[in-house]
Amino acid sequence: QVQLVESGGGLVQAGGSLRLSCAASGSIFSINRMGWYRQAPGKQRELVADITTGGYSNYPDSVKGRFTISRDNAKNTVHLQMNSLKPEDTAVYYCNAYGRWSISAPNRDYWGQGTQVTVSS
Repeated sequence: QVQLVESGGGLVQAGGSLRLSCAASGSIFSINRMGWYRQAPGKQRELVADITTGGYSNYPDSVKGRFTISRDNAKNTVHLQMNSLKPEDTAVYYCNAYGRWSISAPNRDYWGQGTQVTVSS
């Protein structure tokens, strides 16, 4: 199976920056899409950014221009550079990978354990 381990969360003042990293390990046959989601207290989990194997990235308007996602396909890692952070960016951030662990297995979503990002005003 695929395991995802995140790092890089923490506490930062508004206007500051943080970089999140996520590494996929385990039995990996292929990973199609990798990305980041976040969930604030009392809210639904939402997409922050995702990126395909070919490098096509996607952002919601709330983070466009401030966040940048990047990926190393050879290392199965994905990073999220977050600049100009706002208090409303405070949430638990989850790494996501969509792929399969063997040639005979179906594609499915895999999730990391989450890392807290707190932006103080």
